[in-house]
Amino acid sequence: MYIYFKGGTVINRPQNILIKNGVITEVSCEDIPVLPDNTRVIDCSGMIILPGIIDTHVHFREPGNEEKADMDSESKAALAGGVTTVFDMPNNNPAITTEESFFKKTELAKQKMNCNFKLFFGLTNNNIPQAVSMQSEYLAGLKLFLGSSTGNMLVDNQNAIDELFKKSDKIIVAHCEDENLIRNNKERFEHLSPLPYNIHAMIRDTQVCFNSSKYAVEKAKKYGTDFHIAHITTAKEIELLSDNKLANKKITAEVSPNHLYYCDEDYKTYKNLIKCNPSIKSAYDRKALRLALKEGFIDIVATDHAPHLLNEKQKDYFHSPSGIPSIQFSLLMMLQIAKEEHWNLSLIAEKMCHNPAKRFAVKQRGFIEKGYFADLVVINPNKKTVVKKENIVSKCKWSPLEGKTFDYAVEMTVLNGKIVYNNGKLLLDKE
Repeated sequence: MYIYFKGGTVINRPQNILIKNGVITEVSCEDIPVLPDNTRVIDCSGMIILPGIIDTHVHFREPGNEEKADMDSESKAALAGGVTTVFDMPNNNPAITTEESFFKKTELAKQKMNCNFKLFFGLTNNNIPQAVSMQSEYLAGLKLFLGSSTGNMLVDNQNAIDELFKKSDKIIVAHCEDENLIRNNKERFEHLSPLPYNIHAMIRDTQVCFNSSKYAVEKAKKYGTDFHIAHITTAKEIELLSDNKLANKKITAEVSPNHLYYCDEDYKTYKNLIKCNPSIKSAYDRKALRLALKEGFIDIVATDHAPHLLNEKQKDYFHSPSGIPSIQFSLLMMLQIAKEEHWNLSLIAEKMCHNPAKRFAVKQRGFIEKGYFADLVVINPNKKTVVKKENIVSKCKWSPLEGKTFDYAVEMTVLNGKIVYNNGKLLLDKE
């Protein structure tokens, strides 16, 4: 089976793409004059084509919280947003902190995921030897919670942390927040009445993030550990990072579209709908994060997609869970930011496709090149997207973006050479 994508702009260059049996066989600036018999030709004139997005940080909630989301629903939302590969986090119920639970979740994902996937193995104070010996083609890395979040998998034993950083030959991805500072801040502010609109950013403030990130980076440098800071949120943390080429780094960082899109003033409008851990910070931090992404201090954009039920998010601050569903609209958010900042589209491809593939050794994905799997997203730059409840695919069926208009549309998503989303419709065999 051949598919020919004709006349599109691949990132920044007019190119044509020929696919056979799920693999890219040719990428050419010139039209291919003689095509194999039975080739399906897709006219991409005026369209932008990127590699399928690789989202290295998602919470699909299964097993354990299927009322909020599940692998089937959220992987469909991913495809609707041009995301073809996801790395799912281990703070499930039960948490994925044993080999048995990891392999059980792997088998579940094979049955239910509609996109490519890998899984993180969760760390505890007591499972470091098992974690560093884990082997699986589906293993993305080891997830370390230095601050408590949904699932409460906090690791705070100093000997265990030293053992981890010393012995791990796998990439460690850390949620960096100082738990003691969070508790102290909460005690300082919880009796205020009324609560400030930006109370979440006050409790989980800049120092909470910087102290923890600095601690982890120092450990990684001491032991030469492969280390990655998840969802960086502050200007101050950028001091800990390098703008070296990705291939020359052992310490890297990611940022979420939400922390690039919102600032703490937005709590006035969205309240708990944009409550997430780490918290959304100031407009100054947002500006610094955007610049750091462009200049190479931050390497990857990943969503931290984290659905909760709307009625949970509408509770008072101290009883509302942290997390924002965002995978379906992450690419559109980044394209809109790129337009505002006058970024070249190659930056989007680098941070959402190329670098995730390189950093996490995702073979034959993340690039539009001969011999690579045909994971593609076709973007219409002349079609707007209005976020409405009825077009939200995620199971929770809400987004803080409802009512927003983006200047682009995800026209088509191609997964392993198959068109799985086209013009607003999912096209999956099992449906």
